[in-house]
Amino acid sequence: MIYWQLFLAFLQIGAFSFGGGYAAMPLIQQQVITKYGWLSANDFTDLVTISQMTPGPIAVNAATFIGNQVAGIPGALIATIGVVLPSCLFVTLLAFLYLRFRSLSLLQGILQALRPAVIAMILSAGLFILLPTLFPSLSASPRLDMRALFLFLAALVLLRKFKRDPILVMLLCGLMELFSRCALLLFRV
Repeated sequence: MIYWQLFLAFLQIGAFSFGGGYAAMPLIQQQVITKYGWLSANDFTDLVTISQMTPGPIAVNAATFIGNQVAGIPGALIATIGVVLPSCLFVTLLAFLYLRFRSLSLLQGILQALRPAVIAMILSAGLFILLPTLFPSLSASPRLDMRALFLFLAALVLLRKFKRDPILVMLLCGLMELFSRCALLLFRV
């Protein structure tokens, strides 16, 4: 039963995550947190972070990780096959159709209409990760985590204004967090 649930959940994610990994995050969130309860919101945020640090698409990394957490190695394989299968089938079919009908204005219109939906899905995923990071306790009086805000803004400036390598920015943010935690430990003693 669990294998079937994993397969169907990630088959849906793979089938409807147009726009790549970031667009898949709201779908992953809905399946693994809301529908099945396989992960908590905090675990999901950690999963996204880990998926960013490992090679490969976010949806595939998430499927493998969640499948392994829920049902071991067989679960990882089944979830990964589920998330990849629709793409393999869709790309094969779409390549054939696109090559045959690429000059049709209807096809161009459909592709243009999908863009705003993809942007909305990416924005939704970004906000889902950003808000719990900046406001770790969403109680009656949420407190802004200034260290997280600083790291976010510094990373944003390095990425957008200075066009720095994302891997370098991730490493720098990780080192800054490590140094700040070490400093807190040193000054606490």
